[in-house]
Amino acid sequence: MINIVAGYFENRNILEASKEASSIEDLNVSIANSEQELINAFKDPGVDAVVRGSLKSHEIMKFLKEYKKDNAINRATFINTFDDEDFLEDYEFLLAPVGIDEGKTIDERLEIAIQAALFLKSINKQPKIAILAAGRKDDFGRTLGIDKNLKESEDLCEKITQKLNDLDAFDNDSDDESKHFEVKNYYILIEKAIKEGNNIILAPDGVTGNIIFRTLVLLNSWPSNGAVTLGIDEIFVDTSRDQSVEGYLRSIKLAYDLAKAKKESL
Repeated sequence: MINIVAGYFENRNILEASKEASSIEDLNVSIANSEQELINAFKDPGVDAVVRGSLKSHEIMKFLKEYKKDNAINRATFINTFDDEDFLEDYEFLLAPVGIDEGKTIDERLEIAIQAALFLKSINKQPKIAILAAGRKDDFGRTLGIDKNLKESEDLCEKITQKLNDLDAFDNDSDDESKHFEVKNYYILIEKAIKEGNNIILAPDGVTGNIIFRTLVLLNSWPSNGAVTLGIDEIFVDTSRDQSVEGYLRSIKLAYDLAKAKKESL
């Protein structure tokens, strides 16, 4: 049996989604009615995964970062169109950073990119990383701020490539294709990055990533499965407080799939 705890505050869509998810034979979904209850569930070894649901994030993320102070905690929204009849092509990708206080520096974005790549590797997918910036490559000279951001995106592209090459899990020279990876700077051309099938979209900072998330998911109904929490072994799926029943159901199913795969690997 997979035990999941989901958080509830005001938005009842999470309650309906939890009821629907309970139709899965080996899944039990319980409700936490406060941030503290959800925190207690995260610490409970009998709970396989936690979904934030419609609870506020500040207190929960603060706890996670203090409880796991030796780990770098980041989030990446997992978007997957496979089961959505409105999308003609099957496509999935991680979008990060999405927290407004995340990804402020090159080092932070480097860390997020490596964590996201390792996460995809853990679910048997090869990372294809698209780096975004504040303008096109030929926009150098427009403003000092844009120049700084464009230069950072180019430096970040090199750093990610070097870092992945240094890890045993990745090797583009290997005959084992599962170790291969791609890193490319798309500058401001997010439409091209998505069209070319990148499965990690790295925004210039968390504010930009959050706006991209809200535009794609909350405004244009791209199917988000919630945000995977990177940097920890425990399974915590972050979600928007404004999500639909279908959105919350996808998040619960993602938590279920990750928890089940984790149990089967032990």
